[in-house]
Amino acid sequence: MTMESAPVPGSGQATAVQAHTVHPPRRGGGGAQARPGRRRAVRYGRPAPLLCVDALAPAVTFALVVPVAWPWLLMAVQVVAQVLLFARRGLYRMRLSPSVLSDLPALLGLTLLPWYVTMEVLDVWAPQQGFGWAVLAYGAGTQTALTCVGRAAVYRVRRRTAVRSPQSTLVVGQGAPARQVTAALHDHPAYGLRPVGLVAAAGDEQRVAGADAVPLPVLTSHQEVGRAVVQNSVRHAVFTAPPEATPDGAALFTLLAGHGCRMWLITGPGTVAAPPAGGRPDHLWGFTAQPLRDGTDRPLGHGVKRAVDAVLAAVGLVVAAPVMAACALAVRLSDGPGVIFRQERVGRHGRPFVLLKFRTLRPADVQESATRWNVASDGRLSRVGRMLRRTSLDELPQLWNVLRGDMSMVGPRPERPFFVAQFSRSHPGYQARHRMPVGITGLAQVNGLRGDTSIEERARFDNHYIETWSLWQDACVLARTAGSLFRLGGS
Repeated sequence: MTMESAPVPGSGQATAVQAHTVHPPRRGGGGAQARPGRRRAVRYGRPAPLLCVDALAPAVTFALVVPVAWPWLLMAVQVVAQVLLFARRGLYRMRLSPSVLSDLPALLGLTLLPWYVTMEVLDVWAPQQGFGWAVLAYGAGTQTALTCVGRAAVYRVRRRTAVRSPQSTLVVGQGAPARQVTAALHDHPAYGLRPVGLVAAAGDEQRVAGADAVPLPVLTSHQEVGRAVVQNSVRHAVFTAPPEATPDGAALFTLLAGHGCRMWLITGPGTVAAPPAGGRPDHLWGFTAQPLRDGTDRPLGHGVKRAVDAVLAAVGLVVAAPVMAACALAVRLSDGPGVIFRQERVGRHGRPFVLLKFRTLRPADVQESATRWNVASDGRLSRVGRMLRRTSLDELPQLWNVLRGDMSMVGPRPERPFFVAQFSRSHPGYQARHRMPVGITGLAQVNGLRGDTSIEERARFDNHYIETWSLWQDACVLARTAGSLFRLGGS
């Protein structure tokens, strides 16, 4: 960290965050310090309260407006359709300045649509339970009003929570925009973002400095930024210019995304920027605000991914139970006690977990297990161990890791902390692989990058998978993995 510090103008009542709050790392190494993954996900902006409000409003409206004879299944379908339409419109994405009035046109339009579809369906399938335009208008209006009241209450609670428990934030930029945005965050705590440092290019420290304010640390290198994120539990990063338009901005974006930070672009008047997500305007004390996304900030899609993982892992454990029992018996008879091999690996956001495999080799000691790269050609491999590796059957116990939530079915392969630290120093982009849950298989593996192959190419494929993620892509990777099992290409 530089010895310079940047004052924050107009922040007399703000609490100073001195430069000495950013401590040196407690342990050496690059990627292994990715312990920020231990922190919980951002609480301010979780969609669960809004989902409850949006599901409760149509249920209450049905009870008040429609005849008792209406089928409850139809009501449930309408509730689900309503939530999916709101999600598609972006009404559950976190915003800095949520407003019921700005939501109102979208809420009313997306409420009228399911009601109209319901009216037409009943008119065809159950004319005796149908209703006319007057009931449609009354029902949609009542539901919209209830939704607005519920959302207003949620927004009010969130603002109060933000003031009580602001989340640490880095401001990335220089000059007047960085000073003004930092001052706005200090002076208006209802946004829930508390600046703890300014990120500027080396030599630009004076450009973010002012004369009359509370000093903040100025970070000029990736090492300082990573250290500040870890030590201050930074949850947000605010860019005052598009990352691709600034020197080293793209690398900073990747670094912060790898630490699980939520990122924003805050721009002043006259700045040309892409439309806000969902088409709805957002602002931070008059500055235009929009989220910067890297393909991983899709809570609804990743919730579905987690549900699919749990179902597939549970079914897989049941179906593969006889095969796993046979593998365990073969290992026990061939190599003695200790059927399951346990090893620490690095998961999403650097969170460590214990990976499970069938034992195919008994390492000499813990140090060898943690630091030896590849044992595929080791002479200590028994015939059973070599067979398990070639068929990838030794990976089957990882279905339990998936069921527990340590891993996903598809994602970057997890590595040991020793190699994560080593590869993070040697290969740009390797640390960014930890933006997504690690997986049993991945895009790099189905393209032949397993065993003793290029780490740089693996990182490239893994980051491409993250940035273009979809459930269909997961299905394609699983299908290609199933096909590769018949080619006996394990490592």
